[in-house]
Parts: sequence; C-alpha cells; structure tokens
Amino acid sequence: MAFEGLADRLQNTIKKIKGKGKVTEADVKEMTREVRLALLEADVNFKVVKDFIKRVKERAIGQEVMGSLTPGQQVIKVVKDELSELMGGEQSKIAVANKPPTVIMMVGLQGAGKTTTTGKLANHLRKKHNRNPMLVAADVYRPAAINQLETLGKQLSMPVFSKGTEANPVDIAKQAVQQAKDEHNDYCIIDTAGRLHVDENLMDELSNIKEAVQPDEIFLVVDAMTGQDAVNVAESFDERLGVTGVVLTKLDGDTRGGAALSIRSVTGKPIKFAGVGEKLDELEPFHPERMASRILGMGDVLSLIEKAQETVDEEKAKQLQEKMRDMSFTFDDFLEQMQQVKDMGPLEDLLGMIPGANKMKGMKNVQFDEKKLTHVEAIIQSMTKEERIDPKLMNASRKRRIAKGSGTSVAEVNRLLKQFEDMKKMMKQMTNMKKGKKKGMNFPFM
Repeated sequence: MAFEGLADRLQNTIKKIKGKGKVTEADVKEMTREVRLALLEADVNFKVVKDFIKRVKERAIGQEVMGSLTPGQQVIKVVKDELSELMGGEQSKIAVANKPPTVIMMVGLQGAGKTTTTGKLANHLRKKHNRNPMLVAADVYRPAAINQLETLGKQLSMPVFSKGTEANPVDIAKQAVQQAKDEHNDYCIIDTAGRLHVDENLMDELSNIKEAVQPDEIFLVVDAMTGQDAVNVAESFDERLGVTGVVLTKLDGDTRGGAALSIRSVTGKPIKFAGVGEKLDELEPFHPERMASRILGMGDVLSLIEKAQETVDEEKAKQLQEKMRDMSFTFDDFLEQMQQVKDMGPLEDLLGMIPGANKMKGMKNVQFDEKKLTHVEAIIQSMTKEERIDPKLMNASRKRRIAKGSGTSVAEVNRLLKQFEDMKKMMKQMTNMKKGKKKGMNFPFM
C-alpha cells in the first residue's frame, strides 16, 4: 500500500487518543509530537511538517474539539481534514479545451516513467471519459522512447505521431496538434524529452514547445520514490514552465510517500493522477480526501465501489444472486467471481479500502499469496464440466486426476472442496436469515 510506513505510524498514534472522553492540551501535544516524527520519517519536507503541526495543534485545542461530546474522535477528524488539505483538499480534474484538441505536455526527468504514463493517461481518457487521444513522440534524443511510445500505441490501438530522431521537437509538437485537429482527436498528449537532471537546454526546449502549442495542461511526472529531490525538481519545472498538475509514479512501491505530501504544499500545484502499478490501466485520479482516509485506516469505500462498478457485470451479478438463493452456485460461478475480484486489483489494496479492515483479527500485516489463487483456478479448470456442477461426483481417483492436472496435491483439492461446501452453507444461512429464520452462522474461517 502507498504510504505504508506513514500509515502504520499515524494509525498507532491516533489510536491512543481516539477513545478518550476528555482530551487535554498535554494529550494533543503528545499526539502532534508523534505525528511530526511520523511525517519526518516519511520524508515530508520539514517546513511542510512544521506548518501542518501548527494548524493541527491550533484546531485540536480549539473550541470545535474541547466543546465536543467526543473530543478524541474530533481530534482524528482534524488530523484527517488537515492531511487531506495538505494533499490538495479536493480532487483536481483534467482540463478540457473549449475547442479540441486538448493539448497536454508531459514533462519530467529521465527515468520518472514519463513515456509509460503518457500511454496510461491516454488509456484512462479513452476508458473513463470516452475520449479519442493521439500520442506524440517528441523525445528525439532517446530512440527507445519513440519505440516505446509506438509500442504502447499498438497495444492500445491509438495513433502515435512521430517524425523520428532527426526532426525538431518544437516542429513535431506543432505538426502533431494540427494533425490531431484534422483527424478529430480530442486529446493530444506530447511525450517530451527528459534528462538525468534539470538543465538549461532541456528547459529552453520545453519552453519553446509550450510557446508553440499553448498546452491546456503541463503535467510534471515525478517518481514518488525519489523523496525530497522530487520537491526540488517540481519547483524547478514549475518556475520555468508553470506546471498545471503533477502525476506521481510508483506510488504503489513507496512505503514513505513524503514527496506526495510535500509537492502540493511547496508548489501549490495539484496532484492529478497517481500510478499504482505497471499495467496500462493502473493510473488513478488522485483523491486527497480518500487518500487521507486510507492513510489513517478509515478505508476508501468510494474507490472500492468505483472499482467494483468497473469490473462487475450487473446482469451477471443478479443471476449470481438468484443462484445463491436457490443453492445452484457452481465452481464455474466461483471461478468467474474470483476473476472479477482479481481484475479489481491487488487484494492488499482492496483490503486497505475497507474501513476498519486493518483492525480485524488476523488482518494486520496479512499477506495475500496470489499464487494460491492461481492454484485454485488451476484446480477448478482441471475439473470436468459435470464435476464443476456437482462436486459430490468427486471420488479418490477423480481427485488424483485433478491434482495431477493442476500441478497441486490431493490435500489442496480436498481443502478447496471443503471451503466451497462451507461457503455454500454460509450462503444458505444468510438467505435464511433474510427470510426471518435467525439461524446461527458457523463459518469455519471466522
């Protein structure tokens, strides 16, 4: 999970004050000291931490907390509000030009993931906003960047404008915008050159491209794992180009995340997107309030619902509900449901979106083994159609055949069969409870 180290420290800190019926200034002082240490450990800019703690302290010992019936919970709300504000307050949406195409310049240092993010952004615009983007290969100094963007274009079935490595980047950008107009592409995303460090030649070229195409957005792509250097890079680019938003990459692998918390405060520019994985669909709009909730262990139900709506077929969900009701749920249905859950993303991330899940017995520090899901799939796929519908057909020889076909053991096959039967029993009990037959539930895993 993003901000994992920070989340653990902050959750342990606020736990001490949450249940207090009365909160003293000494309590607030102790909590803010712990929060300060947690933020500094997470590599948050010192000045940003100082201002944050000052605001939390002022509000936490103010009338809104001291006069509350639940002061402990009010203090937590203050921390959440200020943490959300630190990251931008409200979600900042992507621009839409009055007259297409909307032009977006992608800028940043080499190695930040700019070219991949260009493809991810185009994919996001098409899938979530029904747009028709064009990708522009304007990094003429690195042939691999052009090849990479063209490969991404093929994978996404999107047009890529390229003039090779001999053309001038400014001319490429101008011609690309004109072609986007002619071919009715409503977004034109320009992948510009990067360097290993900020230099004048790079900035001059980017300034010239900006002047030539007048972009609606200039997105600075920043590697979240670079720590405080990310803040310095953001300041340099913003000073010369007037950055309109930040895209954080590798947020899924960053256990500290101080850069994300610092960039917004230092530059005043919103974090618009976050890369949460390597796949082309793993770019998400950045929601400061939702991220603050997740960091503090309060979950992120809205994002979970959105993920479910994207992956779950509503008609199939109704059919599944009927099957649960009349107990005709089969291994085929089980396999389909498992695939839909996998499509929603890593299970650890989904768990982090459920309020209070980190406090559930046995859930703290839980590690989901994706290989086990693969084993389950292999076992089910090694069954015959009849066996999937009626598991009672399974005798010793059938189990041996399935174990051999799936590369597992008979013990694993038996375990899955038992879990499947237990799950069907639980569904039956839940159905009976809804009908008013209040029966006790004895699910083996609870």
